[in-house]
Amino acid sequence: MLHRISAAVVEAASILVSAAWADEVRLTPEDATRSVTIAGETLTIARNQDPNHVIDPEFARTSRPCPPFCIQPISVSAGVETLGELELISFLEDYVAPGRGLLIDSRVPAWFAKGTIPGAVNVPFNTLDPENPYRDEILKALGARGSGSGWDFSDALHLLMFCNGPWCEQSPTAIRNLVAVGYPPEKLHYYRGGMQNWLLLGLTVKNPNPA
Repeated sequence: MLHRISAAVVEAASILVSAAWADEVRLTPEDATRSVTIAGETLTIARNQDPNHVIDPEFARTSRPCPPFCIQPISVSAGVETLGELELISFLEDYVAPGRGLLIDSRVPAWFAKGTIPGAVNVPFNTLDPENPYRDEILKALGARGSGSGWDFSDALHLLMFCNGPWCEQSPTAIRNLVAVGYPPEKLHYYRGGMQNWLLLGLTVKNPNPA
């Protein structure tokens, strides 16, 4: 009997703690969630409310061989702004929603299919390599215009690029290839934390191919 009572007390306490956390796991003291409407779809970004939730084991690993999984610098290229999570959400509101920019998941499609940041589109980093025969078509889709033997980026979109985390070189490689072809650095932005930091903070992940 005493054992059953003790178990019930523990369960009740656990429920109370979870309920308390449900009110506390916010984005900021002011915002529990942030919502943005992109192409007619309303996306809500929040944090996981389960105080016992842990990060996916794939992103809990601390030791990967370098190269290629080397620690990336905060600044990947001169003039390119590095952003955090709250700034990424603001980018969705200020640039993606009004059609002035794109949030780009630079990972290969197999990783993108496992889950991505809400509002992101997949432009794999290797498609922006100058050796890719379709690279120019991608630049045009980003708003660039051919100008003689070069490019006019005056109407190009603002791009915020990310990959798997601070140890992932895919989005930095994509950014450097864009800078090399003349994409204005002030129109390029880097989320260094990538999916690892996004998941570590328990932020909403979108499945791009729901069943």
